[in-house]
Amino acid sequence: MAALCFTFLLRHMTPEKFYVEACDDGADDVLTIDRVSTEVTLAVKKDVPPSAVTRPIFGILGTIHLVAGNYLIVITKKTKVGEFFNHVIWKATDFDVLSYKKTMLHLTDIQLQDNKTFLAMLNHVLNVDGFYFSTTYDLTHTLQRLSNTSPEFQEMSLLERADQRFVWNGHLLRELSAQPEVHRFALPVLHGFITMHSCSINGKYFDWILISRRSCFRAGVRYYVRGIDSEGHAANFVETEQIVHYSGSKASFVQTRGSIPVFWSQRPNLKYKPLPQISKVANHMDGFQRHFDSQVIIYGKQVIINLINQKGSEKPLEQTFATMVSSLGSGMMRYIAFDFHKECKNMRWDRLSILLDQVAEMQDELSYFLVDSAGQVVANQEGVFRSNCMDCLDRTNVIQSLLARRSLQAQLQRLGVLHVGQKLEEQDEFEKIYKNAWADNANACAKQYAGTGALKTDFTRTGKRTHLGLIMDGWNSMIRYYKNNFSDGFRQDSIDLFLGNYSVDELESHSPLSVPRDWKFLALPVIMVVAFSMCIICLLMAGDTWTETLAYVLFWGVASIGTFFIILYNGKDFVDAPRLVQKEKID
Repeated sequence: MAALCFTFLLRHMTPEKFYVEACDDGADDVLTIDRVSTEVTLAVKKDVPPSAVTRPIFGILGTIHLVAGNYLIVITKKTKVGEFFNHVIWKATDFDVLSYKKTMLHLTDIQLQDNKTFLAMLNHVLNVDGFYFSTTYDLTHTLQRLSNTSPEFQEMSLLERADQRFVWNGHLLRELSAQPEVHRFALPVLHGFITMHSCSINGKYFDWILISRRSCFRAGVRYYVRGIDSEGHAANFVETEQIVHYSGSKASFVQTRGSIPVFWSQRPNLKYKPLPQISKVANHMDGFQRHFDSQVIIYGKQVIINLINQKGSEKPLEQTFATMVSSLGSGMMRYIAFDFHKECKNMRWDRLSILLDQVAEMQDELSYFLVDSAGQVVANQEGVFRSNCMDCLDRTNVIQSLLARRSLQAQLQRLGVLHVGQKLEEQDEFEKIYKNAWADNANACAKQYAGTGALKTDFTRTGKRTHLGLIMDGWNSMIRYYKNNFSDGFRQDSIDLFLGNYSVDELESHSPLSVPRDWKFLALPVIMVVAFSMCIICLLMAGDTWTETLAYVLFWGVASIGTFFIILYNGKDFVDAPRLVQKEKID
């Protein structure tokens, strides 16, 4: 029996110590953290002073060291997502960040400001929706991986057995992980998306679950983290598992997405689409092989679906990807290039059937995982579709939802939920649930990587491309543009701090946060926004004469256009770049 995490906790606080009391039936353990020495020990309930300030919490996210010293991060609010084979799944919705120090008098003014900035970064990550956990179930592994484990694995704590790719608080739990006796207090937390629905078709009830697990390796934001690193970790890598539970039988279908696995970058420079840069000096094959070696070990065969444009600025990336697959010459890999935008131009999204028909036989060969009500494995998934576009968001999610539906069709027929000849598309009630869930998945993944909801979700939700959807895509694209250029440096720094890619050293003589911002970074973008806004206002509120109105419009129009071109001339000087970890710049 695995050592599960404690479900019910109380946090007690005194000036000297934090006490986290386990309140599960029969539990007497109390985790004690000395606020001065930072020592972590186990105590019992009678050791908690009556004078301690007490409040309920729902888990320990971990600890982090900032300029002022250590901080304890705990989950203070949660919402129930659903039940997963009698295991409750929760979403963490609020957190407390508690300082070990009782005062900040030991800090200089600069240190105080830096500490405030680091806390803002920490809270920024915590405020991004999508942290999930269970105190009794391992959310980091697929059903198929969990079915093929040793007795020793089953005895491990949730933290020890977790797939470290998907434990987003792994760095925060490093102190607790070093002490096995406190592992029941160490709660692995997943970042991504989970939804669960009880559904009915033909009067037969089944649970349908969708889980997206976001990797914490090479994590970051859209334009600052592309391609792969030297270990072969791909940017924006997400494992998505669709699960069906019917009458004791369980089936799952797993897909992955991840950035094009070569060394390339696309640094923001105020252009709407910065030019992708492929490294001329990096050993692409080394990183590429490392990436796919690990993917084959974990998932088996790889059917790569590359959805980027095959002309323009994206063309060199498609050619490089195809060349790398051909050069590797692995029988475990199949490569399919499908120019999504070209094939579906003029809102002809029905042409996605071309791709589905092309991969249908491959999907049948890959199969899916199925275990019957007696616990016997009936079928194994022999590999995965690895889909990508430029961001691995909008186009990718559309294709993944269509592949998942085809797999689900086969699973429900095999389980006896669907009759022979019945189509999922004809089940109106379920189709609505299915499409909305996949659209919600798209939005969650997009917000976590690009800062806005996904594009093209009108098709995912309705099966049709609409004019309203095009307008919403334009709005989201505009918000993405602003965030990618003017706030993503801070977002990237926040993720690097949270994941431990940057560690705060209060003795550091020169803080990376002390790098002054060029006045142009704030001044010209503000001028451009004000000028453009005034131009619109002048059009909406005409003056006494059309001549006067035209003069206002021309003045503010010239100001906005002129400012835009000044910025565009040397755009890299105006973007919000990361300051904590130097991101590779590929020339």
